[in-house]
Amino acid sequence: MSVAEGERGRHPRLALRTSLARLLVRPRSIVLLSALPVLAIAVGIAGAILDWRLGVDSAVYRAGALTLLHGDSLYDSSTLAPEPWWALLPFTYAPSAALMFVPLALVPTQIAWGLLTAISLLAMALVIRVAIGSLPKPPTFESRWWSSPARATLVFSVLMLGLEPVWRTVFLGQINLILMAMVVVDVLVITARGSRWAGVLTGIAAAVKLTPLLFVAHLFFTGKRREAARALGTFVGLQGLMLLLIPGDTIRYWTKTIYDTGRIGPVHWAGNQSLNGLMNRLTDLAPWASKAALGLSALLAIPAVWLMLRFHRRGQALAALLVTAFYTLLVSPISWSHHWIWAVPLIVLLVSRLPQTTPATAWRRWLCTFAVIAVFISCVLLVLPNGRNIELHWKFWQTVLGSAYILVPIVLAVVLVARWALLRRRASAAR
Repeated sequence: MSVAEGERGRHPRLALRTSLARLLVRPRSIVLLSALPVLAIAVGIAGAILDWRLGVDSAVYRAGALTLLHGDSLYDSSTLAPEPWWALLPFTYAPSAALMFVPLALVPTQIAWGLLTAISLLAMALVIRVAIGSLPKPPTFESRWWSSPARATLVFSVLMLGLEPVWRTVFLGQINLILMAMVVVDVLVITARGSRWAGVLTGIAAAVKLTPLLFVAHLFFTGKRREAARALGTFVGLQGLMLLLIPGDTIRYWTKTIYDTGRIGPVHWAGNQSLNGLMNRLTDLAPWASKAALGLSALLAIPAVWLMLRFHRRGQALAALLVTAFYTLLVSPISWSHHWIWAVPLIVLLVSRLPQTTPATAWRRWLCTFAVIAVFISCVLLVLPNGRNIELHWKFWQTVLGSAYILVPIVLAVVLVARWALLRRRASAAR
């Protein structure tokens, strides 16, 4: 073992910094990767000058931050800071989210969109780079695929802009890509290195949007108990801070607003790609639909945990994390199509596995990979008739196409389980 390696072993902080440094790309790639974020900021500045409509959701984030700074109620539409007339939406997030959005209040609405978009694009590149770095590499990986992870990161970062969840996130000024990057870096880098800060980023992400709380369970089930406790402690600590700062709004959110899904939007709309949305569409908004979706989610938890742990025990940390991510999307009451940005690391994983097969079976992985890509670039949810309760009257084929995002993780899981069962049967027969 070299002296440098010995030093890293004795100093966890040095090991963490070394690991993060390896995630950085070459200078030329840095310049190319920075082009899109710089362009986003430039568009934001132009939008502020020309009064363009940029970022409906980032405008809501900024309004929440301004309302918090003014000392008004976040959940009363009459006191929410005035937004552009084209972005009059309620603030639906936890009070701690408004605290995180305070920097956006320092600039005009359009520039806030530009800054958030720039950070989001860099966050996506970081996710791609971490995903590539976490892949189990066979001996021929480097020669047959990406000779340079930096080049692969750059190429993927550009191509992923064609995915509907990605460009919609950018268009709306959503924070999804940033939250995904926080979880990915926390679980696959910081936690993997045993840092004392492991879990903190996941806790902060959950304080912005509640769904990342399921990644606390991911840390717990994978044996990272202290990290899970740290993540949960960070989340609870931020809620406690908001209870001190704005007790009225904090109590109102956790006792009333959180249960009002109508503030977020119609659960049966085609854009809600969750089991809850699907059940409400199938049952014509039956009063028991959401409860049925909750029961189905509980049943799916068993195979989801089994599948996640199987990947984890085989040393496939990225695949294990993706199981948790897609289970979260399925069971969340609301999973808008732009929440499905976890398709980005999934596609990286699927593409990396293309050369790891025999010529006779290669077509299966190619078919699977291109099918997944096709779903997320097809914009099928935009093509189908939707809105004004039209989804409640879809034909069967429309229901199938209108549930395309939901079907991706379910079909992949079924294929994996069937494949493992077949391999196990063949192994038993060979004995």
